[in-house]
Amino acid sequence: VQLQASGGGLARAGGSLRLSCVGSGRTVSDYAIGWFRQAPGKERTFAAAISRDGDGTLYSESVKGRFTISRDNAKDQVYLDMNKLKPEDTAVYYCAARSTTNRWSVFQLENNYRSWGQGTLVTVSS
Repeated sequence: VQLQASGGGLARAGGSLRLSCVGSGRTVSDYAIGWFRQAPGKERTFAAAISRDGDGTLYSESVKGRFTISRDNAKDQVYLDMNKLKPEDTAVYYCAARSTTNRWSVFQLENNYRSWGQGTLVTVSS
């Protein structure tokens, strides 16, 4: 599956953005999806993940309670709603896909994922 992330941009602290990840080539419903982010000068880290059926979700401690991951398999899209943004959320955000036969599995590690989108930049000003 090919992934394309979009929706990044500039936001003020306390504001909101919605990122989208659209899949093509194969149906996104066959994949668990993760969002990762890479802040300037830092390594890429896990942000959120969702199972194939959308019932299972997982968040990093840094985004829990502020970000919500969801999916619309009919549209082959996965979303990351980011609220109460902080300057430290500034990063390039990547979506990634992992093929799995389990509808409920979620994956947190980068090496669990085989397909990656190109990233979308989120900048949060103070």
